[in-house]
Amino acid sequence: MSRDRIVSIETHLVAPRWIFVRLATSEGLVGWGEAIVPKRARAVRGAIEDLAGNILGADPDRIEDLTLRMRNGGFFRDGAILATAAAGIEQALWDVKGRRYGLPVYEFLGGAVRDRTRIYAWVGGDRPEGVVEHVRQRIAQGFTMVKMNAAEELDYLDSRASVTKAVERIASIRDAVGYDIDVALDCHGRVHRAMLKTLIRELEPFHPIWIEEPLGPGLEDELSHVISPDCSIPIATGERLTSRTDFRKLLQHGVVDIIQPDVSLTGLFELAKLGHLAQAYDVAMAPHCPNGPISLAASLQVGFAANNVVVQEQSFGLHYNQGFEGLPAAEMFDYLVDSAPLTPTAGHLSVTSGPGLGIDIDEAKVTKSPDWTLHDPDWRHADGRLAEW
Repeated sequence: MSRDRIVSIETHLVAPRWIFVRLATSEGLVGWGEAIVPKRARAVRGAIEDLAGNILGADPDRIEDLTLRMRNGGFFRDGAILATAAAGIEQALWDVKGRRYGLPVYEFLGGAVRDRTRIYAWVGGDRPEGVVEHVRQRIAQGFTMVKMNAAEELDYLDSRASVTKAVERIASIRDAVGYDIDVALDCHGRVHRAMLKTLIRELEPFHPIWIEEPLGPGLEDELSHVISPDCSIPIATGERLTSRTDFRKLLQHGVVDIIQPDVSLTGLFELAKLGHLAQAYDVAMAPHCPNGPISLAASLQVGFAANNVVVQEQSFGLHYNQGFEGLPAAEMFDYLVDSAPLTPTAGHLSVTSGPGLGIDIDEAKVTKSPDWTLHDPDWRHADGRLAEW
């Protein structure tokens, strides 16, 4: 056992919508993690404070033990708020451990299996528009894959025009740039099962690299009833799930081809375990991460050591970073001492060599960032009913 002890855990809300976790030890080590669920930031901050109260004074090297205590120590468990609070603290513990021993976290996970990780970029925004020009910009930046929302809000039974609009969007990209770039389509849980059948059938000729989150959260068991056995488009999902228990059920249905866990919900070590679990089903992993720099750095540490990670999401140029809801704009490099570890080259990020998560946070910039509050979107159908966004 280490003589070192956890002495403080702090939460920092930084622009544009990121939740950083700073953990310090009695030996002067500092580690950083990142939580998500920004539209419930005050609840997340409170959950981090509650969990911190249970582990202050503990040995920071006992990461698995502390993670089990945070996730399973209370009578009530699970849910996104507790999951992301525990994940943010757990990432910071790994950062401390790596710095203590002078090693990148991936060395604790079996070592690197690759030299670089492919990344993709978002285009089009929440209600996708201007996608052709945006795709051209991404190609110029060196990206070989983009993702966009497949459609705007769709009703349980929607119009032919709505489906045509969604199909024409990807058709316009193929007309403009052909197959020089891979395109993933994110249904974002907006598409109900009746419309999904039609939408997937009509998207197949344009060969998206995957269809993501085709049904809303909690409906993963229904995928096997909706996705045709002869569907040629790979199916990806899982960004809102938090544990192996959730993913085991998803994988057992045999419909999903790519799982998309988020390190700021699962935690870093659980993400690694999920990669191994997916391999047992011959399923790939493409970690979800439209988040900030610490979440990306943590996710990459797993990806560097996981053979079935095929691509990594990241937030460079994401529409949420451009002054979302009047907040100051910020990019993932803005809080780093050195931007090099997270600077893409030809649509990839190279394996980092620095200790811990491989990045250094500029604490002065973190403390200067304004606090913020985000509100839920209020999307409505024409008759006034709430729509999935």
